[in-house]
Amino acid sequence: MKLLQSNKIGNLTLNNSIAMAPMTRARGEGNGVANDLTVLYYTQRATAGLIITEGINISEQALGSPFTLGIYTEAQIEGWKKVTNAVHQNGGKIFAQLWHTGRVAHSADKNGVLPVAPSAIAIAGQQHFSSQGLVDYEIPRALSTIEVKLVIQDYKQAAINAIEAGFDGVELHAATGYLPNQFLAESANTRKDEYGGSIENRSRFILEVMQAMGAGIGADKVGIKLSPSIPYNSILESDPLATYTYLITQLDKLPLAYIHLMNPLFLPEEGFDQYAKDVMGTFGTLTKHTVIANAGYNRETAEAELNKGIAKIISFGVPFIANPDLVKRFELNAELNEADHTTFYGGNEKGYTDYSGLA
Repeated sequence: MKLLQSNKIGNLTLNNSIAMAPMTRARGEGNGVANDLTVLYYTQRATAGLIITEGINISEQALGSPFTLGIYTEAQIEGWKKVTNAVHQNGGKIFAQLWHTGRVAHSADKNGVLPVAPSAIAIAGQQHFSSQGLVDYEIPRALSTIEVKLVIQDYKQAAINAIEAGFDGVELHAATGYLPNQFLAESANTRKDEYGGSIENRSRFILEVMQAMGAGIGADKVGIKLSPSIPYNSILESDPLATYTYLITQLDKLPLAYIHLMNPLFLPEEGFDQYAKDVMGTFGTLTKHTVIANAGYNRETAEAELNKGIAKIISFGVPFIANPDLVKRFELNAELNEADHTTFYGGNEKGYTDYSGLA
């Protein structure tokens, strides 16, 4: 099986072509420090060729949801060192997904401070999971041009912190409606400065973040996750083909580790014909970088995707939640555990570290 064959990203050799996708689990404590449960959770899944962590807040400003982890204090860096050491001792490789939620946040979990965004436009038709339960989204505060440049430096520092914490590299979370995606999307970005307006300007934030992180830690250690066909969190594009074609061709000029592409999710059947249904065929062919394909795969469809030759690695989310030994189960074609959706976010070891492995 191609899934079980070794692979490379950047200068790293991976034991197989299976990645653990980033997934928010909200198991942290109030200080954003990874605890012993976090260590166990990732160690259990170290047989993945590559682990990409849950989104990790790059700064206090970046935080959007309660009980999520950070990488901007010394205590947080030390907490992640325990995770990376354990994963490496078990033969794994691990990237940190760097996260700024932007407007996907609420002041209830930000000491009363409003979330920030490219423009003062709230997410419509959804509610936010907060420490006070589900709440309506607030109108965020628009970042000034100077503040935008400071956020870019926050990403660079977070990447440097991640390498100090022992990570093999970092992934920019530029998907599913978080801050980089907000800059890219017409529906969230009505700025009049160099970061708004044209596709070139709306792409500028992502490209400058990638360049800054590459300058900080080496471009071969930097990847990016994109969701070209996901309108979730009020992310709407009139011409996503033009937007992502430009962005990916510009990213292709940078010496990156990989581009992580998500298949369509949350895409209504009608009224969204401008969005590509075949993301890998449409966008994965635009880059010379390693493509990681994500969302909706099982053992058979993942193998079929690799056989097409566009994606080189497949990342799995929910299957890794319920099956810490997913690689072994794929190897043996064994039955998979079913995931308990009620324990995805928050709580303790239940639904986190207590899933059984094969005997």
